[in-house]
Amino acid sequence: MTIPETLPPAPEYRPVAKKDSGLAIASLVCGIAAWVVFPFIAAIAAVVTGHLAKKEIRRSNNTIGGDGMALAGLLMGYIQLGLMLLAVIFIMMIVLLVAPGSQVFGSVSSLVGAFL
Repeated sequence: MTIPETLPPAPEYRPVAKKDSGLAIASLVCGIAAWVVFPFIAAIAAVVTGHLAKKEIRRSNNTIGGDGMALAGLLMGYIQLGLMLLAVIFIMMIVLLVAPGSQVFGSVSSLVGAFL
């Protein structure tokens, strides 16, 4: 048996790059926009597109990437919505406490006066 002088070239195996989900990219962009430009509308869009992207990635059997981008968009959207809710509650409490003729304001001032 003879050994061939030249061996055929080994086939090159290149890893197949995953295509990123367009919904995941949209979720990330909307999440960033929620913090920079359009707080309420972009936060809702980030949450909706993030959930749709996660569903699309899960159903693709790992052929579509972008799970991290979808998660980042979801987190930014939910955090923005939570902070906005806290801000609305805080503003409502301030308005109720400071409103002229408010029963709450009168009772708070009488309590403060009683301790002073």
